[in-house]
Amino acid sequence: MLAKTPVTIVTGFLGAGKTTLIRHLLRHAGGRRLALIINEFGDVGVDGDLLQGCADAACPREAIIELANGCICCTVADDFAPAVTALLARDPRPDHIVIETSGLALPKPLVKAFDWPELRTKLTVDGVVAVVDAAAVVDGRFADDPARIAEQRAADPSLDHDNPLEEVYEDQLLCADLVVLNKSDLVAPDALEKLRAEIARSLPRAVKIAATREGAIDVNVLLGVKAAAEDDLQARPSHHDAEGEHDHDDFETFVVAIPAASDPDSLIDRLSEATKAHDILRIKGFVEVAGKPMRMLVQGVGSRFQRDFDRPWGAGELRQSRLVVIAQRGVDRQAVSAALGA
Repeated sequence: MLAKTPVTIVTGFLGAGKTTLIRHLLRHAGGRRLALIINEFGDVGVDGDLLQGCADAACPREAIIELANGCICCTVADDFAPAVTALLARDPRPDHIVIETSGLALPKPLVKAFDWPELRTKLTVDGVVAVVDAAAVVDGRFADDPARIAEQRAADPSLDHDNPLEEVYEDQLLCADLVVLNKSDLVAPDALEKLRAEIARSLPRAVKIAATREGAIDVNVLLGVKAAAEDDLQARPSHHDAEGEHDHDDFETFVVAIPAASDPDSLIDRLSEATKAHDILRIKGFVEVAGKPMRMLVQGVGSRFQRDFDRPWGAGELRQSRLVVIAQRGVDRQAVSAALGA
């Protein structure tokens, strides 16, 4: 009872595959009693709903807590501390707690919270896992070469400040004990190795880098790292170290309700075109497909979308098609809603 409960923080940019990786972990828990804290961004609990569907003896539904009041790194005192206290009071106590942060979260403020006296005696950060959408990065969505970023900014007179997306991406890597290059099957082997080398050069310390497909990675690689990250904060630099805290004023999140889809392919084409025409970073949600007994999960980052039928609609469940949109601040919401088919 005196041993600290280990906690793994799973961070990563929008659509990198954090939830998919955690679903894989739940299916291969290896006898561990797990608990989850999910930081949903937006008022449609997509990630929470998907993970609730994996609930079993390894991680029962009551050991899954959703924090939907904003980014966990901004609401640590109000949301995280009470949630983790509730999990530790469970009988039996969880063997390991896994935290899925929102795609816009900075991990270091959350790691700092584990140095609070009321948490430090009970918990330790076993490891910080940064999940990277390898295909998106190789396509040039996020540049982790500081010199190249500087050249791009110098060549563009309209840029007078750092791109916050790059900062989020870089901060997640800089805090990591393990970098997971997900969606590696969508990347040529030579490009994947180049990305691996670029990330390794950008990090101030030795960090494991593993390539995965659909988040499939050995649970013994994810858990049992024993990093004690709360004791190693100086080795995890952040763009926001001097700021105290950060906000997400550069982004806005809203929900768009759309009619039932008659043709899923046409819907995906429409969503892809909308992201190209507007400052949309991510779209994710559940959709009713006319004539189908199962609901369809839609996930998209940039113009690349995935769709799957995740489960049947429940008896008496309201069949709604609702999409969470995360976009750059100032996006024309009415235009986006119209483009999505609302």
